[in-house]
Amino acid sequence: MASGFGYHGGVSRCFAYWQEFSKCYAQTDVPSQCSAQVEDYLECLHHTKEIARAKAVKAEFIRKAEHQAHEGRKAADILADGVIVGVGLISRGEAAHSK
Repeated sequence: MASGFGYHGGVSRCFAYWQEFSKCYAQTDVPSQCSAQVEDYLECLHHTKEIARAKAVKAEFIRKAEHQAHEGRKAADILADGVIVGVGLISRGEAAHSK
């Protein structure tokens, strides 16, 4: 991967990140100072943060869809109680006061 050759020739997609890391690693006495470059390079290779974010977005979307479906069921239950309420001519609170 770090060789610099892509699948179809030319440089790989992460070669620039590898160069940043190797430059930092060569210039520093303490390799832990290059943790940001390592993190960028590994993210480019494996997309772990991107995948985690996509999973979080998908989970939130599913949670909202389930909530809306649950709210939809509540509305359907109210609409099933009476025809006049279902048409929207009389709200549920006004129907109780008129009786």
